Amino acid sequence: MKKFRKVLDGLTTSSPGGSIGSPSGGSAAGTPTATPTPKEIEIQETLVSENFQLCKTVRHGFPYQPTALAFDPVQKILAIGSRTGGVRILGRPGVDCYCQHESGAAVLQLQFLINEGALVTACADDTLHLWNLRQRRPAVLHSLKFNRERITFCHLPFQSKWLYVGTERGNTHIVNIESFILSGYVIMWNKAIELSTKTHPGPVVHLSDSPKDEGKLLIGFESGTIVQWDLRLKKADFRIYYDEAIHSVSWHHEGKQFMCSHSDGSLSIWNLRNTTKPFQVTFPHGKIQKDGRKESCKPILKVEYKTSRNSEPFVIFSGGLSYDKAGRRPTLTIMHGKAITVLEMDYPIVEFMALCETPYNNEVQEPYAVVVLLEKDLIVVDLTQSNFPVFENPYPMDIHESPVTCTAYFADCPPDIIPILYSIGVKHKKTGYSQKEWPVGGGTWTLGSHTYPEIIITGHADGSIKFWDASAITLQMLYKLKTSKAFLKPKPSEGRAADLVEDDPFAIQMVSWCPQSRIFCVVGISAHIILYRFSKYEANTQIVSLEVRLRCEAEDVISPSENENNPCFTESGSHSPQPHHHQHAASPGSGTTEGNKDSNPCLKVKDRMVRVPPGYQAELVIQLLWADGEPPQQITSLDVNSAYGLLAFGNCNGLAVVDYLQKTILLCMSTLDLYGAADPYQRLTRSPRRNRQSTSEFCMRGLSNLYSDSKKRIRTSYQSLTELSDNQQSIDTDRSKSPTSVHYSTSLHNDPRVLPEPVVSLRASHCSPVFYLLDNVKGPGRKLSLPTDLKTDLDHVNGHCTSPTSQSCSTGKPRVPMGPEGPRLTRRGPGRPPFRKAQSAACMEISLPVSHTEGYASRRAMLQQLHGVAMYSHDEHHATAPYCWSERAAATESRENSFSRSRSSSVSSIDRDTKEAVTTLQFGESYARKSDTLPTPCLWVGTSLGMVLLIPMSIPTDHEERMEEPVTIGPSGTVLMLKGSVLRISFLDCMGALIQSPYEVWRDLNAHEDPDRMRRRKLVHISPSSSQHTCGEGHLAVVCSEKQAKVFLMPSQSCLFVHNITESSFVLRADVVSVCNSVCLACFCANGHVMTLSLPSLRPLLDVNYLPLADMRIARTFCFTHGGQALYLSSPTEIQRITYSQEMCDNLQEMLGELFTPIETPEAQNRGFLKGFFGGNSHNFDREELFGEAAAGKGSRSLAQHIPGQAGMEGMKVAACGVVGDLARARIALDERGQRLGELEERTALMMTSAETFSKHAHEVMLKCKDKKWYQL
Repeated sequence: MKKFRKVLDGLTTSSPGGSIGSPSGGSAAGTPTATPTPKEIEIQETLVSENFQLCKTVRHGFPYQPTALAFDPVQKILAIGSRTGGVRILGRPGVDCYCQHESGAAVLQLQFLINEGALVTACADDTLHLWNLRQRRPAVLHSLKFNRERITFCHLPFQSKWLYVGTERGNTHIVNIESFILSGYVIMWNKAIELSTKTHPGPVVHLSDSPKDEGKLLIGFESGTIVQWDLRLKKADFRIYYDEAIHSVSWHHEGKQFMCSHSDGSLSIWNLRNTTKPFQVTFPHGKIQKDGRKESCKPILKVEYKTSRNSEPFVIFSGGLSYDKAGRRPTLTIMHGKAITVLEMDYPIVEFMALCETPYNNEVQEPYAVVVLLEKDLIVVDLTQSNFPVFENPYPMDIHESPVTCTAYFADCPPDIIPILYSIGVKHKKTGYSQKEWPVGGGTWTLGSHTYPEIIITGHADGSIKFWDASAITLQMLYKLKTSKAFLKPKPSEGRAADLVEDDPFAIQMVSWCPQSRIFCVVGISAHIILYRFSKYEANTQIVSLEVRLRCEAEDVISPSENENNPCFTESGSHSPQPHHHQHAASPGSGTTEGNKDSNPCLKVKDRMVRVPPGYQAELVIQLLWADGEPPQQITSLDVNSAYGLLAFGNCNGLAVVDYLQKTILLCMSTLDLYGAADPYQRLTRSPRRNRQSTSEFCMRGLSNLYSDSKKRIRTSYQSLTELSDNQQSIDTDRSKSPTSVHYSTSLHNDPRVLPEPVVSLRASHCSPVFYLLDNVKGPGRKLSLPTDLKTDLDHVNGHCTSPTSQSCSTGKPRVPMGPEGPRLTRRGPGRPPFRKAQSAACMEISLPVSHTEGYASRRAMLQQLHGVAMYSHDEHHATAPYCWSERAAATESRENSFSRSRSSSVSSIDRDTKEAVTTLQFGESYARKSDTLPTPCLWVGTSLGMVLLIPMSIPTDHEERMEEPVTIGPSGTVLMLKGSVLRISFLDCMGALIQSPYEVWRDLNAHEDPDRMRRRKLVHISPSSSQHTCGEGHLAVVCSEKQAKVFLMPSQSCLFVHNITESSFVLRADVVSVCNSVCLACFCANGHVMTLSLPSLRPLLDVNYLPLADMRIARTFCFTHGGQALYLSSPTEIQRITYSQEMCDNLQEMLGELFTPIETPEAQNRGFLKGFFGGNSHNFDREELFGEAAAGKGSRSLAQHIPGQAGMEGMKVAACGVVGDLARARIALDERGQRLGELEERTALMMTSAETFSKHAHEVMLKCKDKKWYQL
């Protein structure tokens, strides 16, 4: 039994002074209220460290940077290798397995041991690996590392245990698959070619055994030399020397001829009867020019020659187009008889493979499909139909259709939401697919018992939103929403403005979704918010547009002359949250164009009635306006509550609250004004009576004058960003410098403001926003810096030292302190574009200097690397002069690691020009003041300075009054403090259970039946006291920042528990989630640690160094959800799901699909007596006699080194240590062993039955033919 006490045993520290009351409640702060004291509250915590274990569950999406392809024709499973060392194995829907080589070397080639449940991979580090696929999590059994030669090609004959390995030197080695030991039998390149040949034949590019005789090995060299090697006689049968380089070779199934593809775009057919010259040479895409010469063609990289019983052979190849056809897309050509079909692909072809009915190479192949692996897609073409349609891909291979910019994960959703989303989305699916079943149907998968509805939402750069069904560790597309349809297509009249339209103005920045009410909000990169309602019916609607001018004026910049204390609340509809009179120096290029740009949004909403289909329908669009030639700042936080009918959002300038039921703006204030002490009248801002702000004209026509040529030169396209790789080198310094960057003068001015006790006004000394804040520095020194403007040295920006801990800067000018009358920064000129390139999570592939233990030295370093702007993190100012707090607050702060907010002149003046950002928002039933006895609707606001402000609201309860009467809202002055930017706010009741926010039950506003009943709102309020016997017991508020977590008791606002999460790094993601019928705080830090803390005591339960942050893509997309699950974008095309729950790790084996299923190998066709007699008998070839140790000896130990594989499953490396983990591993091992023993027993019984049947039939044949003569047979 855990009890709240003033002092805890070393795990946490109490902070009763960690809150500051409002002026109205300050005198009553010490008076006893109806709320209980901490010692009276008892919560039994059930979570222990044994409940947590971290492991990967499944990976979705298209394999990033694919390199190789393989198919098992019996098991019907497909394997794809990647450049990062990953292997994806796919079967029927639900059978999807991801394996990763520890070395991370690129996979060059894949070879299935057909129908054996094993896979051989050849990697770029010249290592062969044997994977066991007979377990749900494949593991490496053996590895063989080549030391002196580089692997170029591998070939494994069907039902053979000897693998042929070709090398760069032209030699061919043979490896025993069972033992993974090199044979002493070697085919040296100088013996394969003629002695008279003076040049090296080049690397081995092809190896294959003859379909006619398995004892003959065909070796193809890059230079154009082809050798058929007799393995028994150890000599060459014939040698072919061709002028053109060879890329691939394919046999005819009879073994009498083969086809080669060449670098000049030609196909050559060679007959074994006459190898002096090719039997036929064709240029499929080369036409004869007027002068009689063939036009030059691109190389044919691969060809496959497949025969069919009832039709002409299929010749399938990639490439070979003529060079003069510029701009042609990559093609796959299918030649069937005289018909030539060219299939154009959207992406370059990496590999393709024809799927055939038989695994035997000496039988008629009967191809029925061809798998084409593209750089960013996987398609399967149906060869059985003349128009060659493609199969509908059941895997989620189109996650990256547009680059992913944000993700959201929802577990345990309402059970009806997935079917209804699917029913809407299925109507918009593409048609024209093949009617046949998906040919890759191997493996088995069953729906596990531990499943519940899960939905993943992805936002994309083109403004689209995708809903995915993620139940039972699968992923299926449900519904796609295009947010760009709410806006008019930009039609700029100026030349330079056209460049801005290409910068993805509709890119999604964040989403907020309420599954119960089906209210959906989207934040876009152009500082716009769209609110959607769900309807099952199409409707004619007109989208309402609200425009907000959320901007801090020049007076917000701290300077010595600012001693006045006159900020005030603004009435709704005002142009600025800080409407002070101000003057600033004119920026270069400012003029009438800049004035015309003001009070206009970046996009223009459709102003006519539009017909919207069923699904999510846009109801309201909120846009931030330009002001003084400046574009609106990015929105950094969002929360919507369907029960209240309110939407709140904020950025680095301030906070705005919108009533989306009445379509009015309730609150629009700067962050400074939210503290409330500067208003002498304590007025409350009321919503206007349906006074909508006028919609300004669209402003694209003036963008040409607002966009300088210098900035146009440094802008980069989205295509160049998406091509960034994880190992990209640092970009050239001169290229990455922005021409608009200037040197900053170093002066910082104090601005003490006297506030009524006990509240002191807070001024933003710096900004430490959440990671998606794209730009927050204003003034002439603000840089137009795109993701390519990144430096390796994160402490220097354009030659200036930005780290407060650095004493000097060798590459820039030294900092010169300015006097108190130093120059003030003027407003930046109009060169700023209205929106920046959407920084896609898929595009951020920049390698960052992160150690495995420390991570980033500061949050500023990560943000600078991410956004290319100089900014300061909250924790970097703790060592400087303290802020002017009250004595009680100062004493409290000194106990918390001397946490203080600096206003020291030793810090660079760039810090002076930043603002306090609103980083998180949370609606809920709470207590705004200490004197409150009942919970009321409140908005909790977290800022980048570690401040938490409470804003109470008065909302009419009656339905008619709610639609007509105004909502009253105004800051209460209550302030709570933490270290670092506030990331998450959640509420617990006094029993420790998670309090869900109030919501409105979904109702279809477009429904036709009983409209009166449908219009009535049905609200579900979950009050903090709903689970208590008496009202007024209060609740717990869990607040997590990038540095620490605190638990407050409301309404007394006393800090019960505090835990410093990290000192060397900072938290990127935090959420309060339910695990094992309890709740905990889950955190993901920049140094890669995944941590969980108990609630409310904040005891550490799990701390695993899981994933060092190597790029910003992970930071942008990592998110937790209930049930102990999380996900992140592991590559630009893949989503990785993980679990930190021991219970789910135990059930993971049941949830995963089986890759291998016992299937009888199809029997070889009876070749007939004459065919076998005259055609040669290839089955008499015994490789063991030739390649075994007895005949060939042992291979050279210096040539290749055998490495035993590590048995076990992926994920055990990061498993929690202890007896529970060992028992779980032992149980899994026993289950796998039992499965294998069961399969062996079944196969043994099947073989015995087959043997008895064969013996019976043989005896019958013997009795039948016993008395017959030989000529009667």
